[in-house]
Amino acid sequence: MSIKDNLQHIKSTIPEHVTLVAVSKTKPVSDLMEAYDAGQRIFGENKIQEMVEKHDQMPKDIQWHMIGHVQRNKVKYMAEFVSLIHGVDSLKLLKEINKQAKKHDRVIDCLLQIKIAEEESKFGISTKEAHTLLQSDEFSELKHIKIAGLMGMATFTDDMKQVESEFKFLKSTFDDLKKQQASNYQLEILSMGMSGDYKLAIDCGSNMIRVGSSIFGARIYQ
Repeated sequence: MSIKDNLQHIKSTIPEHVTLVAVSKTKPVSDLMEAYDAGQRIFGENKIQEMVEKHDQMPKDIQWHMIGHVQRNKVKYMAEFVSLIHGVDSLKLLKEINKQAKKHDRVIDCLLQIKIAEEESKFGISTKEAHTLLQSDEFSELKHIKIAGLMGMATFTDDMKQVESEFKFLKSTFDDLKKQQASNYQLEILSMGMSGDYKLAIDCGSNMIRVGSSIFGARIYQ
């Protein structure tokens, strides 16, 4: 099936309130343009340099989502155009995003990454750390970022019962943190679910899914 067919198939399986992020990391601009021509406007990259290069070459009505782990020294390269940063896991990183957003006189939406997987390799903060961060005076002073939601990655396993319990845990964390709101903190987005588990994630309350290989085919890593 073509990229266009894959996209249409996935969109036919998700409710209207769910946002589809096409994960285009390692894929050439020609593949992204195929998805763009089929109506896709939200793309997710996990390397800032690659996202910057694609942003420079592609139409400007695209929303670029940074879905990978973010190095603070590279935030400046995407601060002018990035729409949403998914993997925020520290106050230090938020301060850097705030600083760079201020230079461009904009507010950058961010998602706090909550660690729900058992694997050591997955990034994220605990729910307790999220509570502490959001209630801190230092956080309240950040006027050029907005925490718009939460993101999480389930354990890479065939045990769907475990994945389901991790998704449900993230949804309950989301519901709990959503009770508090501030000018730079309004939870609306729950980003969880990828090619292999997005239907389960939606059933558990996700309203943003990150799908790559089911759209573009398997990735080729150099």
